[in-house]
Amino acid sequence: MNVLEVEGLHTYYGKSHILHGVSLVVPEGKIVALLGRNGAGKSTTLRSIIGLTPPREGAIRVFGHATTHWAPDQIAGLGLGYVPEGRRIFPNLTVEENLLVPMARPGPWTVRRVFESFPRLAERKSNKGSQLSGGEQEMLAIARTLMLNPKILALDEPSQGLAPLIVREVFNIVTEARKEGVSVLLVEQNVRATVAIADHAYVLDNGSIVYSGPAAEFAKDEQRVRALAGASAEKWEMED
Repeated sequence: MNVLEVEGLHTYYGKSHILHGVSLVVPEGKIVALLGRNGAGKSTTLRSIIGLTPPREGAIRVFGHATTHWAPDQIAGLGLGYVPEGRRIFPNLTVEENLLVPMARPGPWTVRRVFESFPRLAERKSNKGSQLSGGEQEMLAIARTLMLNPKILALDEPSQGLAPLIVREVFNIVTEARKEGVSVLLVEQNVRATVAIADHAYVLDNGSIVYSGPAAEFAKDEQRVRALAGASAEKWEMED
């Protein structure tokens, strides 16, 4: 079963045509990675899915509901949790207060569970958001979204600006969420870390999907990984 289906999205910012027929699916209980260089259209794809930048053409279905032109709060109500780029936590609230901002839904993720899974946050639960490191702020942003007990977790560049060790901790939480049955759409530039945990990978280039396949197979193709990481400028070709 696919919990999210995206078909033929064409999204614009004013007259600028950003997405050119983007299609992807997120199966239930899987981690799907959307990879690409900076400016490829990854964040725009996510914004289209969650209703912040609706597409002019195409279709989006969340749990079978046609949500293409729904408002973001309606889409969130179906169980889609969004962790935006840049964290956007409340700097003047404590860690615990940040966690209590969302109206919690029934499910396995509670404040207690968050502190068990994020020991760093437990140690700093009385610290204000502004006193946290970048990695701790990212953990808090993810934890706050998990408090909604989403069925789908959409993350926009969670590893941005983080040290490799912290990236590993953040991605461990993503895999833990999958074990709880949460489906994940992970938008990332960190290719190597992402393909290590993802089930399926899509690659965006200039607003179009240029690769779709198992993440493990993609990870084996060193030439493609290096090209996507910016080590070279090879053009992508769709695989059969």
